Amino acid sequence: MSTEIPPIAGDGRPPVALIAGPTASGKSDLAVRLARAVLDSGREARVINADSAQVYRDLRVLSARPSEAETAGVPHRLFGAWDGADPCSAADWAAAARREIAAVHARGGVPVLVGGTGLYLRTLLDGIAPVPPIDPAVREAVRALPVAEAHAELARLDPARAAALAPADTTRVARALEVVRSTGRPLSHWQARREGGIGAQVALHPLILLPDRAWLHERCDRRFVAMMENGAVGEVEALLARRLDPGLPVMRAIGVTQIAGWLAGETSRDEAIAAGQQATRQYAKRQYTWFRRQPPQEWHRMETYCDSLPDTFASLFHR
Repeated sequence: MSTEIPPIAGDGRPPVALIAGPTASGKSDLAVRLARAVLDSGREARVINADSAQVYRDLRVLSARPSEAETAGVPHRLFGAWDGADPCSAADWAAAARREIAAVHARGGVPVLVGGTGLYLRTLLDGIAPVPPIDPAVREAVRALPVAEAHAELARLDPARAAALAPADTTRVARALEVVRSTGRPLSHWQARREGGIGAQVALHPLILLPDRAWLHERCDRRFVAMMENGAVGEVEALLARRLDPGLPVMRAIGVTQIAGWLAGETSRDEAIAAGQQATRQYAKRQYTWFRRQPPQEWHRMETYCDSLPDTFASLFHR
């Protein structure tokens, strides 16, 4: 299927709605309400997932994937689209999202992106750096270095990147070092040549949810307990029975390791719940900080629940 985005009325760019924010902030409900309003106005709409956990079909409960009742008859795409054995990279997701968006635009409709994975959204809108494949020998050598030594080497080869990274940031330091060692050019060189982004081709209508932190944390805690009582344990048991690589994203998802520890007798049920709640709150805090600081300042931030989404996205209802 072609991913070329056809123009529609207006400024010639087709619309894409985006509802983003931290986990448990109410994004899914608002996305359904917005899509329902678009449908009621006589245009097609689809909700497209932009959450790195909700892409896995193995994590229906633990990722809080919307139930059939919660979708309210609105078509949803890229929810549970990947098997847990197949890791979904940001590039993989962006390619699939481009196809879904193009399909909606081809019918004059409005795609509604919803999720909290900033890397997914940035890759879709801004594109991806065309870094050549890393030499496996270089990668192995870099990953074997202590982080302090890797950071010192990065400071010699790519001082600007080293200065921008925390010396103890193992993942990012290793990535930057392996890129400059393998390609001979710093990561910034490749990032400046990003390819495949659709940001300039669409009229983006973004809304970022940044609710009260105490309210958000309380929702995180309640939701994890509800997950434990409504199928999360069975999901983890099914994953463990598959004997998947523990390094896969699906096996590192919040809730999986905590529940697995309880099932193995390493912790009590209450301890597993407390650990899962804490991990969820920490994740929400990181997302909150990212969405407050990283997206363009002209993206609308909303701190309180909005009962009038059609007003917030008024321009979407004009052809």
